Amino acid sequence: MSLQTNYLGMTLRTPLVVSASPLSQNLDNIKRMAEAGASAVVLYSLFEEQLMLERYELHHHLTHGADSFAEALSFFPEPEFLHFGLDAYLEHIRRAKQAVDIPIIASLNGTHVGRWTESAKRIAEAGADALELNIYSIPTDAELTGAEVEQNYLDIVAAVKEAVEIPVAVKLGPFFSSFANMAKRLDDAGADALVLFNRFYQPDFDLEALEVRTNVLFSRSSSIRLPLRWIAILYGKIRAQLAATSGVHSAIDALKLLMAGANVTMLCSVLYERGLPQIGLIERAMVEWMDKHEYVSVAQMRGSLSQLHCPDPTAYERALYVQAVHTFKPQTL
Repeated sequence: MSLQTNYLGMTLRTPLVVSASPLSQNLDNIKRMAEAGASAVVLYSLFEEQLMLERYELHHHLTHGADSFAEALSFFPEPEFLHFGLDAYLEHIRRAKQAVDIPIIASLNGTHVGRWTESAKRIAEAGADALELNIYSIPTDAELTGAEVEQNYLDIVAAVKEAVEIPVAVKLGPFFSSFANMAKRLDDAGADALVLFNRFYQPDFDLEALEVRTNVLFSRSSSIRLPLRWIAILYGKIRAQLAATSGVHSAIDALKLLMAGANVTMLCSVLYERGLPQIGLIERAMVEWMDKHEYVSVAQMRGSLSQLHCPDPTAYERALYVQAVHTFKPQTL
């Protein structure tokens, strides 16, 4: 039996990939992920805001006291200050590559074209096997059109693809007026894979303090429904590969997404809640299920329940909605 799959030009031992999170900030954690059976690790994201802040702080330190006497060396920043977030991130990539023998995928998180390309170049030079662009955009300008938002995504992908030779995946949310069309356009722009979907963290209110609070809510297995549907619809219709993220907590979750058409399934919340050994437990449960149901490989099952191969393709469209509404039987109140 083979769990082998291909993602971003790399042959992976299994489809189980650790998604971007603070877990990978610790090199020992990356080693433990590899030991537990992860086939690749997406590093924590380097945020556009970090790079902007550091450039501002450097400018401040280099210009503060500029009109004082030339020997005022105390005005110069300490050497460690020059150890930028980007430099530290690049060093983390190098150390991770030396520490494990599985692919290391870097992650950039931002929303503007010009701030990606130079960072992407340096990440590629540091030895990352691939790059994931986490485009986390929440347009709040009422004058900004949907077409302009979409074009920004396309411009980012095109610019980064031109700047680097390593494979580039695009992680994005589902909030487009026509997601299938947007997926096709990202594919045409050069994206090697689409990672579906980014989780948008929503604010909450503290009514006692009268403050807006942020908190992270872990996914649940039910969270796979949205990526499951869109991966199944897109499978076989675009060249870009498909990665599923959000909601993979068990072997069954992973298997469903593979049957929809995913090349890999990414893990995060389950690792926070139950620990890194869950990677191996999920893999073993996948093997047991596949053996029981006489599957010999991931390749055999991938896309078998996609819209392309489904006996009733309308199940992914309005027909399923109508059927669900008419067949739902609520409990007696």
